[in-house]
Amino acid sequence: MNTAAFQFRDAALAALPSGALHWPAMGLLVVSDLHFGKSARLSAVGGAALPPYETRETLLRLEADLAATGADRVICLGDSFDAAGIDVALPEDDRLWILRLQAGRDWTWIEGNHDPGPVSLGGTHLAELAIGSLIFRHIATPGPVGEVSGHYHPKARLRLRGRVISRPCFLVDERRLILPAYGAYTGGLRCDHAALAGLMAPDARAILTGPTPVTIPMSRSA
Repeated sequence: MNTAAFQFRDAALAALPSGALHWPAMGLLVVSDLHFGKSARLSAVGGAALPPYETRETLLRLEADLAATGADRVICLGDSFDAAGIDVALPEDDRLWILRLQAGRDWTWIEGNHDPGPVSLGGTHLAELAIGSLIFRHIATPGPVGEVSGHYHPKARLRLRGRVISRPCFLVDERRLILPAYGAYTGGLRCDHAALAGLMAPDARAILTGPTPVTIPMSRSA
């Protein structure tokens, strides 16, 4: 598996092609914004009709990343479910799949704005979690150092041989790290958007996901 290794604070981390974050020394895999059940929620409120397979596609990706990394700890950084109550409304096959992935692993659900509060599935349910010098929460807050978050679904664009490539990306500077959305059909926010430009330092980097992760200055995103 091609990964992009980088140092954040005192942690040696790796950005995976899928958008997951691996912390090998801690046996930890971190994913954000899974948005399980998005197609079902949109269909129920008369929104866009999406193929009803995004949860399974996301679970396939997560299963592959867990197998490739051997991680025995998992943090889901919030918005794991697309709305409150989706966890109990998922098809039984999907719920059992999640439970199989949890088996034998230390699993933490961080609360998000789409899924505030505990869910019915196993694991630990927290607003945030500190491990060593890093703190994991759903939405970035001004000031903290060593913060790992999600929420914004950042995407970067890169001009390559006359073409513009757009991919979900990690954003990282000396103070904070923002993960891309891991779930299928999640969309994204361009990394030059004011909300992200206001959070990240001028020298921040964007790590584009894909078969071969690419690191560029965030300011160079097309």
